[in-house]
Amino acid sequence: MSQAFAKWYDFFMYPLEQGKFKNIRTKLLQKSYGKVIEIGSGSGVNFPLYEKVESVTAIEPSPYMIERSKKNMYDASVPIEIIQSSAEKLPYNDDTFDTVVATLVFCTIPDTQRAIKEIKRICKPNGKILLFEHVRMDNPFLARLQQKLTPYWSKICDGCQLDRETVHTFTTDSFHLVEMNRYYNGLFVTLELELK
Repeated sequence: MSQAFAKWYDFFMYPLEQGKFKNIRTKLLQKSYGKVIEIGSGSGVNFPLYEKVESVTAIEPSPYMIERSKKNMYDASVPIEIIQSSAEKLPYNDDTFDTVVATLVFCTIPDTQRAIKEIKRICKPNGKILLFEHVRMDNPFLARLQQKLTPYWSKICDGCQLDRETVHTFTTDSFHLVEMNRYYNGLFVTLELELK
């Protein structure tokens, strides 16, 4: 991730994050418990929202985002540890975490299948996976528009893919869907999943 993108990310996301997104994140993260790993923690916007969990291990590949996230780490009410690593190769033993969290990150992970295998590996058998993502829309016209815009959007937004089919990827690959909520006409979704 570029330094410039990291610098401006919070500024451009602020209107959404202070409105609907904060409510969506809060409601989702209330379902987390025990030892939590957050994949792609970015600027740490989730850190102050965690409650009643043992600890949060935040995985983030960008050193620029890690630096920006430290201010949110100090506002957290639970212990936060930030580790520079990629989602495709998590430096933890099997069955380590009770909850896996990923918010607005699967649009940029280069190898999503490898990241999902890692999530399955490090999550305990009775653990939860909590996602908040933007996804390919069901409306055919809007989905085609997303597909056409993605090459340009990706260049501007540091690799972000507008048309990832994250819901399909997770609901057909060893996960049981507990709950799904759609927002903004299905552009954004939250998923609560368990390992099958």
